Amino acid sequence: MEISSFLLPKYQVAYITSSMSMLEALEQLEQHHYTAIPIIDTEGKYVGTLSEGDLLWKLRQTPDLTFEKMAEVPVSEIQKHVHNESVFIKAQMEDMLTLAADQNFVPVVDAEGLFIGIIRRKDIIEYYTRNIMD
Repeated sequence: MEISSFLLPKYQVAYITSSMSMLEALEQLEQHHYTAIPIIDTEGKYVGTLSEGDLLWKLRQTPDLTFEKMAEVPVSEIQKHVHNESVFIKAQMEDMLTLAADQNFVPVVDAEGLFIGIIRRKDIIEYYTRNIMD
């Protein structure tokens, strides 16, 4: 089974760009009640995932960083502590299961690396639960 049937498309997914500020990223996480959010570059390519922990580490490692100064720190300058692997849209479910075990969501890209959406671990678990129970 191809993973495309599980795709939550980009237009339904909250994401940030690498040029956004730390403050804007924090606001997006808060607004959507996420603990992590995909990052795309100016070309629309998936470049990583920013987590709440990444923001906390940045605050801890930058003693003079105030809430107001967070607006001056671009997301691209924040060290990411977890690397969420992306998966190609034509991949099979088996190719993605290992990733889904370690990630709340798996970013999905096309042949050019453009971010086209995510697959949530929740949806994968529900699918396998239904099929095991049947």
